[in-house]
Amino acid sequence: MRRAYTKKSMTEYDPRLVAPTCLYLASKAEESPVAARLLVFYSRKVYTDERYKFEIKDILEMEMKILEALDYYLVVFHPYRALPQLLQDAGMGDISMTQLSWGLVNDTYKMDLILVHAPHMIALACIYIASVLKDKDTTAWFEELRVDMTVVKNISMEILDFYDNHLSITEERVNSALNKLKP
Repeated sequence: MRRAYTKKSMTEYDPRLVAPTCLYLASKAEESPVAARLLVFYSRKVYTDERYKFEIKDILEMEMKILEALDYYLVVFHPYRALPQLLQDAGMGDISMTQLSWGLVNDTYKMDLILVHAPHMIALACIYIASVLKDKDTTAWFEELRVDMTVVKNISMEILDFYDNHLSITEERVNSALNKLKP
């Protein structure tokens, strides 16, 4: 869904229609198709609001618009593939480094990093953060890789900024915002 909105505006494509359409399209791309009629059925069952009343043809039409916006390119490469290989190459394949790095990669999906940076660079940034947190010296290894450390550090800062921003959202602030939304 994020990829569609990197190309088109939310004013052009209604998010209430894009969400089920992206589910439909993703299920087809992953070769586990979910029928559009089931998405329509369950969205009607869950949402009683008229703004969520879509027909099968609406989902099929939006599917074509999303495919056009994505230039029919549905392949997404993930940092997970490179991570174990990079950790092993760095000599940091122990379970604690692997778990920490993997957790950091998991959290990057809450951001738009995967749409902006190459997957291997995200994996490297996660390894960089994990090595700093675990007090492991990876300077020589990163120099050996000949990667642009400015990019790795920038990605790392984006991840750390996400954590800083996430920590500032307390349960009290969430409850206060929810209470303001209630009629």
